[in-house]
Amino acid sequence: MKFLILFIYLITTTYSYTIEKPDIANIVVNKNPKTYDEIVFKDLKQKDINLANYKGKLVILNFWATWCAPCREEMPSLDLLQSDSRFNNLKIFPINIGQEDLLKSIIFFRELKIKNLNIYFDSTINLAKKLSLRGIPTTILFNKEGKEFARIIGSIDFNDQKFIEWLSFYN
Repeated sequence: MKFLILFIYLITTTYSYTIEKPDIANIVVNKNPKTYDEIVFKDLKQKDINLANYKGKLVILNFWATWCAPCREEMPSLDLLQSDSRFNNLKIFPINIGQEDLLKSIIFFRELKIKNLNIYFDSTINLAKKLSLRGIPTTILFNKEGKEFARIIGSIDFNDQKFIEWLSFYN
C-alpha cells in the first residue's frame, strides 16, 4: 500500500511539474499570475487596443523591433502559431517597441512573409516599462483571466513541440 501511494504521488507531482515548467530554458512561469491595471497599445491606425477586451482568450504579447536579429528569427514561427488550428482561442499581438516608422515594420513583415499577424506599436515604450521588459524579444503570455502566467525572455521556436504541448494546457 505504501508503494502504491508513493507511486501515485510521484506520477501526479511529475505530471503537474511538466504542465507548469516546460523543458525550454528561457520560459519563466509565474507561480502566482500577475495582474496589471491596464495594458494598452496601438494598432496600425493609431487606435488603442486594450487587453481587457480579450478576456476569455489566451493572449500573447511579443515585443520586437525591426533591427533585432533574434526577433527576425522567431517571427515566422510566431506567425505560424497564430494560424495553428489547435489554438482557436489564441490571440497574438506582435508589438514593435523599436520607435520605428510604420513603413519599416511593414517591410519587415513583408520580407518575412508574415500573413497571420498584424503590426502593433508601443512607440512611447510606456507599456514596455510597465511590464518591466529587460530586452527584446520578450514574449508575455496571459491566461483567459487576463493575468500574466509566463514570459519568454529571448527568442524561441514557437512551433517547438515541447512548447506547443505546454501551451495547449492553457488554451
